[in-house]
Amino acid sequence: MKPLGLIKPGEPITVLCLGAHSDDIEIGAGGTLLRWIASGVPVHAHWCVLSANGPRAAEAEASAAAFLQGAASCRIELGAFQDGYFPYCGADIKTWFEDLKKRINPDLIFTHARHDAHQDHREVCALTWNSFRDHLILEYEIPKWDGDLGQPNVHVALERPDLERKIALLLEHFSSQRSKDWFGAETFRGLARLRGMECRAVSGYAEGFTLRKAQIVLLP
Repeated sequence: MKPLGLIKPGEPITVLCLGAHSDDIEIGAGGTLLRWIASGVPVHAHWCVLSANGPRAAEAEASAAAFLQGAASCRIELGAFQDGYFPYCGADIKTWFEDLKKRINPDLIFTHARHDAHQDHREVCALTWNSFRDHLILEYEIPKWDGDLGQPNVHVALERPDLERKIALLLEHFSSQRSKDWFGAETFRGLARLRGMECRAVSGYAEGFTLRKAQIVLLP
């Protein structure tokens, strides 16, 4: 597969990371961020979790800080919207998005997949596209019991240490999720292996994303 370059070591990138819940960004795009930072990319990250209430707020903040260790800069923003009710408080979330877009103009946005079975995830995706109309957006995937994984058309190859660090950080920081039968190292490693196979990653591992719209230009 011929690679399409987005960034290179030493070239800064501003990334907006959007997640409905405390562990979403880490599961969907955590390995990619770890890979870029380890490769010497100056990542300026604005990390937003819309529903981080009670103990999950502490989990979200500690995990984001760990995943972004070594980033050029990071801002962590936690919201308190009610888990599971995003479609029913859409006006308030829309207002939050409109305020957010006044404060940041990212090079790249990570958000949820459009056809994710979780209603909160779908709402975040819809409002991402509604508010950020002139940006490069990559939709990440979350494995869960719904069986809603799609066919990603963009892959980011991971080195084995990146994947293992991603898994270790997830298990370390999200003790509240360990009781879920899908939340475990085998799930995360298995999905990464499958995506790595799809793009023929040399390491065998990758994260998958959906890219719905992009402009291709000739480099000077």
